[in-house]
Amino acid sequence: MPRKRPQRGTHAHQRWPLSVMAVCAATGLLFVTASVSAAGGDLRPTGGDLASLLQERSQRLDDRRDDARELQESIDQMSEGVGGTMIDSLNATIKSLEPVSGLTPSAGPGVTVTLDDAPAGSGPEGLDPNVLVVHEQDIQAYVNALWAGGAEAISLQGQRLISTSGIKCAGSTVLINGAVYSPPYRIVAVGDTNGMLWAVNTTPETTTYADYAREYQLGLDIGSGDDMSVPAFADQVRLEFATAVDGAS
Repeated sequence: MPRKRPQRGTHAHQRWPLSVMAVCAATGLLFVTASVSAAGGDLRPTGGDLASLLQERSQRLDDRRDDARELQESIDQMSEGVGGTMIDSLNATIKSLEPVSGLTPSAGPGVTVTLDDAPAGSGPEGLDPNVLVVHEQDIQAYVNALWAGGAEAISLQGQRLISTSGIKCAGSTVLINGAVYSPPYRIVAVGDTNGMLWAVNTTPETTTYADYAREYQLGLDIGSGDDMSVPAFADQVRLEFATAVDGAS
């Protein structure tokens, strides 16, 4: 008898070729990989083709170029402002500060003070030899008195003194702005002549030196004139600050 066809609700066994099963498995793997790579998004180019994708990228590039052009225009405008009015204003401010900073020469009426060691053999026997020489505090006393009396510019041994200048003893010499000088020490100050003369003759520290000068023949000469000159500060202007040491309390 001929075999009957399977009826609805019945089971029948069917063999699939191995090649068909392999194709199905590969297709499933591709679907899974595509889903993971897209993370739920569309893998197709915008518009559905490569031409649309290229057009989109080209538009983005044009937008970026427009942004860059606007930024460059802004930079150019700011540069023009800095290179013009702002720079001129800053330069004018710097120029106005140069005289009081000691960066320009100064000339006019002023006062001179010359200090010198006493001649060898001066003073009584057994006198402390330190009494017969000019010390840094003596020079500083006259410089400070000149500033207080109205000095606008001061030089010592031809070196302009500014806010960062130091006067230090180095043996029998004095260190000024990093250079060593021997006596006599000549101070030149430009400014209010009457005020400076009054200050150097009445300040306690300068009058003490004047007393020693009379008693032990220390050199002291004070003069004035209408045509004094003080050079500009020629060294590098720099400021140094103390820094904390690790572990310091």
